[in-house]
Amino acid sequence: MATFTTQQLELPDEILQPWLGKVKYGSVIAALSNSMPMLFGKGHSMTFDIGEAEYVGEGVNKSGSTITPKIVRTAPFKFQKTVRWTDEVQWADEDTKVDVIRQVLDLIQPALSRALDYGIIHGINPSTGATVSAMTQKLTAATNIVVKAGTDKPYVPMDAADALVLASRFVPSEFALDPSLAAQFAAQRAIQTEQRLYPDFQLSTTVSNLDGHRASVSNTVGATGVAAADSLLLGIIGQFNAVQWGIQRAIGISMIPYGDPDGGGDLKRNNQVAFRAEVVYGWGIADLDAFALIKSPTPVG
Repeated sequence: MATFTTQQLELPDEILQPWLGKVKYGSVIAALSNSMPMLFGKGHSMTFDIGEAEYVGEGVNKSGSTITPKIVRTAPFKFQKTVRWTDEVQWADEDTKVDVIRQVLDLIQPALSRALDYGIIHGINPSTGATVSAMTQKLTAATNIVVKAGTDKPYVPMDAADALVLASRFVPSEFALDPSLAAQFAAQRAIQTEQRLYPDFQLSTTVSNLDGHRASVSNTVGATGVAAADSLLLGIIGQFNAVQWGIQRAIGISMIPYGDPDGGGDLKRNNQVAFRAEVVYGWGIADLDAFALIKSPTPVG
């Protein structure tokens, strides 16, 4: 006789779509760059540069234009989060099932949103902090680096990072900040009036304006306490549409009533059920020269 081991909980559209939209509220990558539709698996997209237009004088022959293609390769990466709940969840009737799912999503969604940053920025497994060898495309591999001296005002490394990105012929339009650097900007006051120098800047992942940059703040930038090795990262300035990412597989929510799915002990013995959510992100970085890293000379934490 077959053993019943997993029961799928159907996600109504009115819950699933807002959930996907919430990714940008837990991720600086999602806040500062737009997602793109992706199919599951490895893929690639192409961009083309044909140079500038040619002036043609009267009676002068026209010349051809050189097309320079650039390929952006994307690869899939799966992240999952498993939470345990008491048996009473199973006893919820059909009228309350949607409320149960919503509670579970509220617990799981922020972790999976942050996972996007930990992958694209650092190339690490968020649960262990270890580097994932398959995640070869990551922003911390950028070679444009500014080290912030302890006595520097926060705008000093920001201006230097802007200059590096501009020198690479990109536009430094976005700024992802670790809270430690963001707090320094928020504390800046005019000497005579004591008014905020950056009144539109917000200390949240919600995009706000910081000296002409679209800015977003999150602990995922520095990954302090998550990454196994200190990244020294304080901020990332760049043209964030150079990051191409998307959700390759719809979010799956499953209720697991039996077994030990996460190493936490037998569910039945503990009078528990487990909920698991999985998401497959895909991403690629068109050009690392579109970014400049602002780093601390000493560990941030």
